[in-house]
Amino acid sequence: MPNPVVSKGSATWRGNLFQGSGTARLDTSGLGTFDVNWKARAEEAGGTTSPEELIAAAHATCYSMAFSNELDQNGTPPTQLDTSAEATFVAGEGITGIHLTVNAQIDGISEEDFQRIAEAAKVGCPVSQALTGTTITLTATLV
Repeated sequence: MPNPVVSKGSATWRGNLFQGSGTARLDTSGLGTFDVNWKARAEEAGGTTSPEELIAAAHATCYSMAFSNELDQNGTPPTQLDTSAEATFVAGEGITGIHLTVNAQIDGISEEDFQRIAEAAKVGCPVSQALTGTTITLTATLV
């Protein structure tokens, strides 16, 4: 059994929810510190990020990795996968859904197999599994 890998992120927040602000950090990699505030979450980004944007980036990345692996196991590894995720946040309700969109370049795969594997990757992606309380939809296009 593989050893577990622990990834760390952290945040600092100053002030109240609506006028306050903070930073989110990628501690394990040290690759970034990102400004966060309520306005970016509930209105518009304006140069700062939000938890939902970070979740969307993580989900798009995880889905791409899961889909790539599923395709490889099918004997049809992808040439390229371009994946985006849109996490919708409604103040007072929370994250109401995540929509994944993938455009895939894959040789030698039928549309039926492509769609079946794309859906299996959506379900099997560890981030999807962590977000099971949220509706996750998918648009998969073979280009």
